[in-house]
Amino acid sequence: MSADPRRGRDPGTPDGPADPQSSRWYDAEAGPVVRPYAMTRGRTISASRQRLDLIALVVPEPAADDPGRDQTLAPEHVTIVELCSDRPQSIAELAADLDLPVGVVRVLVGDLVEDALVHVTRPVPPAELPDVNILREVINGLRAL
Repeated sequence: MSADPRRGRDPGTPDGPADPQSSRWYDAEAGPVVRPYAMTRGRTISASRQRLDLIALVVPEPAADDPGRDQTLAPEHVTIVELCSDRPQSIAELAADLDLPVGVVRVLVGDLVEDALVHVTRPVPPAELPDVNILREVINGLRAL
């Protein structure tokens, strides 16, 4: 790219001549930049194709006692298992704690499900819950006994 002769600077950089240090597109405070698709190797769904709702709870399996020992796991996988070891975490909580998009967390959790390191419990859909009126009638009937 040639410099702009009218201004004496490279048109691609706002602060002067082209130089490898000044042409960075991120700031020093950002730390290492890893794109989400790099974490998932370009996948948008996991091999398990399991539907993971935002409120689905991720629970570690006993086989995941030391996820750091498994050399095939990415650091993000290990972090997910460690976050869930104290108490089950929802997909939304994991995304917030990891500061990652929900779609990326779904793929990573799907990988862990495939490796049998975690299992996912889904909430019961409202359509499958018992009717409140029926439960009240049962309670009233029991009280009448």
